[in-house]
Amino acid sequence: MLHKESPVRPTLLYITNLSYQAKGRVYYEEDLFITAQLRDAFQIALCHPQDTAAFEAAADVIVFRNTGPVLEYREAYLAFRQRLAGSGAKVFNDLNGKADMRGKQYLVDLTRAGLPVIPSVDCRDDLDRLPAAVTYVVKDKDGADSIGMAFVSPAELVQVAFDNTLAQPKIDFQYEVSFYFINQAFQYAAYAPDPAQRWRMVTYPATPSDIAWARQFIDWNTITHGIQRVDACRTQSGELLLVELEDLNPYLSLLDVTADLRDAFIANLKAALTRLLTA
Repeated sequence: MLHKESPVRPTLLYITNLSYQAKGRVYYEEDLFITAQLRDAFQIALCHPQDTAAFEAAADVIVFRNTGPVLEYREAYLAFRQRLAGSGAKVFNDLNGKADMRGKQYLVDLTRAGLPVIPSVDCRDDLDRLPAAVTYVVKDKDGADSIGMAFVSPAELVQVAFDNTLAQPKIDFQYEVSFYFINQAFQYAAYAPDPAQRWRMVTYPATPSDIAWARQFIDWNTITHGIQRVDACRTQSGELLLVELEDLNPYLSLLDVTADLRDAFIANLKAALTRLLTA
């Protein structure tokens, strides 16, 4: 009896840094879980972000995932973007985002636009736009994972050089919460009940108003396909303020949410990648 051959699965280049030591997170566990779930639909090769050039042309789709801060391989990352821009390659996330993908300038831009973000300024002349606070946070616009971040007093703030730097008040909040989207579709939310343990996450029962709040930033951004994470803090008065819009390689806390949400996320991720291949 002749056996019908199985259709060839599309090839997927999955970019990750399995050795990166993230604070409070185990990147490799999440990426090994995701790739194991995708194997029934794709032929998968895992690759460090500094080694992708040799493999990009052979991939049907390229997925940029838990690679760690791109500051650690900035030249390789910029070369990656330059090679793939306009090449027709299927990249997920696409490279058109205007949030963390381009640094933290967007926090200043969103502040000026009056959106609900932690107030952020990037020059000494604008310091009067910040609310009074006991402590301020100074961040490198190209920083990530707390790299280049410092806490300063009001007296120290006026001495900041503001060289590719922004400043924010240190917010007294109840908790931090993250909203996760594939393309423009909300998937789930997770939060850290203990403010001192940012990455000890559990499933968060997001309300329709919570999701609508997060979606305004997804609508503002220019990502057409990819995974985005909207990070917020809930202030003591109950208001949500944007902390970060991660549109390049957001950690998903996928192993911390309920199994049904995790399964639905993987199914929706497969569907999104399949649609991208046929676009």
